[in-house]
Amino acid sequence: MLRGYKKGQTTLEYIVLIIIVLGALLAIQHYLKRGLQGRWKSALDDMGDQYDPRVANSSVRYTLVHGTNTSIITMNDAGGYWTQKTDESVSTERKQGTVEVGAY
Repeated sequence: MLRGYKKGQTTLEYIVLIIIVLGALLAIQHYLKRGLQGRWKSALDDMGDQYDPRVANSSVRYTLVHGTNTSIITMNDAGGYWTQKTDESVSTERKQGTVEVGAY
């Protein structure tokens, strides 16, 4: 009869121990959660700012190069003369600066 009592006492001790451990975990869950959230925030802040197209500041470099080559040749015709015209032009347009889009 004493052995059954000892077995029940051991089971009861384990149940009480599990309840105490669960109670302790429930009591500190708020602190664990805040610590984890703090680590996540710190890790994401180290990654840098997130891109937002509504508040973007951009550096612009624009270069347009345009070339034209025009040749006019007139053949010898019935009174005979030659006309030859060659026109070459190259133009370069450059723009450089910044574009700022306002905040929302």
